[in-house]
Amino acid sequence: MRRQRTIAQVARVAGFGFWSGQDVQVEFRPAPADSGITFVRADLQPVVRIPAHVANRIEVPRRTTLTAHGVAVEMVEHLLAACMGLEIDNCEVWVDSAELPGCDGSSAPFVDALQQVGAVEQENLRPRLTVADATRVGDDDSWVEARPSASAGLSLKYQLDYGSGNDIGRQTIKLEITRESFQSELASARTFLLSDEADWLRSRGLGQRVKWQDVLVFGEDGPIENELRFEDECVRHKALDLLGDLALAGCELVGHFAAYRSGHRLNAELVRVLLTQCQIETERRKSA
Repeated sequence: MRRQRTIAQVARVAGFGFWSGQDVQVEFRPAPADSGITFVRADLQPVVRIPAHVANRIEVPRRTTLTAHGVAVEMVEHLLAACMGLEIDNCEVWVDSAELPGCDGSSAPFVDALQQVGAVEQENLRPRLTVADATRVGDDDSWVEARPSASAGLSLKYQLDYGSGNDIGRQTIKLEITRESFQSELASARTFLLSDEADWLRSRGLGQRVKWQDVLVFGEDGPIENELRFEDECVRHKALDLLGDLALAGCELVGHFAAYRSGHRLNAELVRVLLTQCQIETERRKSA
């Protein structure tokens, strides 16, 4: 078990919400050991705190949304993936709007901000959940599962299947998650969708500020007015989303997680099941 970590000083990211179009500023603040990741709606008086835990998740299409005391914070998955990938365990995330900034559709802007201020170790050890038995949720069309791993860490495998007749097709990624592999292989992978999906959303008044350069929108000839960062960027982004949803366990995860066409709802359901089936190991130790 490793020591818990928080950030060394305040970090900031600004942008606008992809869904709402509203401007929003994010301020990461250091937090004490054992406090976890907590979102703070600073635009409300008094402020409302929303712990990043699966118990606070509500079902909203195409994004991860948390709620507490009747107040929500939306599209948190990319920020949570950044914290989990960088092993930032304790942090307050102050926001002045309900939806987090979409930025470039990836975790990279959050990673850059957190890396600039650095991290510090804390006294207590990080609680850990070790997958003991194979557990799967979903059906033949889409599923996600957790299995015991021979390593002492977390690994992901994601299989993406968009069928034929488009440039996304079928893609697979398998990756051992470390701070280094997360930053180089997953953090910059961006949100994607097909052009007809984008048209449908805009017809309903959503995503009005989002430009072709902000996300990957696939037309008949590939990304529209954009270029891929990876040949298989789409499946990398799905693995990024999975990691962000797994962060809702609120502890270190040891095991192998595999998914086939899974989304936020199934990812969160697996976390719920694991928290009921597995014991979370906790220890404390004093600094030398």
